[in-house]
Amino acid sequence: MIKRPRILRVSPSIRSLVAETTLTPNDFIAPMFVVEGKGQREEIQSMPNYYRVSLDILKKEVKELYSLGIKSVLLFIKCEDELKDNKGTEALNDKGLMQRAIQAVKEAQPEIVVMTDVALDPYSTFGHDGIVEGSEIVNDATVEVLAEMSVSHARAGADVVAPSDMMDGRILAIRKALEKGGYTKTGIMSYSAKYASCFYGPFRDALDSAPGFGDKKTYQMDVANRREAIKEAMMDVEEGADIVMVKPALAYLDIIRAVRYSVRVPVSAYQVSGEYAMIKAAAKAGWLNEEKAILETLMSIKRAGADLIATYFARDAVRLIS
Repeated sequence: MIKRPRILRVSPSIRSLVAETTLTPNDFIAPMFVVEGKGQREEIQSMPNYYRVSLDILKKEVKELYSLGIKSVLLFIKCEDELKDNKGTEALNDKGLMQRAIQAVKEAQPEIVVMTDVALDPYSTFGHDGIVEGSEIVNDATVEVLAEMSVSHARAGADVVAPSDMMDGRILAIRKALEKGGYTKTGIMSYSAKYASCFYGPFRDALDSAPGFGDKKTYQMDVANRREAIKEAMMDVEEGADIVMVKPALAYLDIIRAVRYSVRVPVSAYQVSGEYAMIKAAAKAGWLNEEKAILETLMSIKRAGADLIATYFARDAVRLIS
């Protein structure tokens, strides 16, 4: 026998030397859920040990995240019911919760990269990502609002806007609006391949944004399709996206790999709330080791080709790899 692959597995030091994939704090984006009030830190029932926080707590948490080496946060807000309508009016409010959250993060930790969710579902009485006419989620009217929303976020200080709606043509519209407004340094991270997945359930609990009727299959992608994801990602790059995203991550590792081979911009992936909740639930039941599951799943996402990973385990992962 002249070939013995086990030679390169014989000790932790050798395994580290020849490791093909590594995780660092620079890989992670930390999603954060923001609510009105003061001193609020509300655990999300379906996402154990994850919280909705008010602006004062948000400031403290972003400082801690940055001290751990996490360079980016992705902001989501829980809109009050009385502010919701069918046109996402509150999304355009320069004094709205999202805009104040952006400013709060930048005040607390100016160096951290602030990414913002751009979609109408948190602001919609229907819980859909677009304006509803009859039973249809209309595309072009929604895109106009998304472009205005992106400019409002840029004006508040966002470094990157992250449209998660899957409306056609919104990347080009957002890029044009940012250019027209003079926000030429604001990036776009497009949710290019966002699937109509069952794994978003806990997230919708977190923001009270479940669709009020039907589902999101007329705009989010069919779970059966792969070539379509490549097409969507390539179109978004042509329209001006700086980063493209695949969401969810674990059930779509093949999509991450296919998109990585097809574009020449950074690829991000979102380890979503359902993926987080599954690991938490299995660990609580004693069926797996939570810490090992965190690292193994994140490694698989990175190995598939993701340059950036949005994950609710960001804080835990950094502590583990440190």
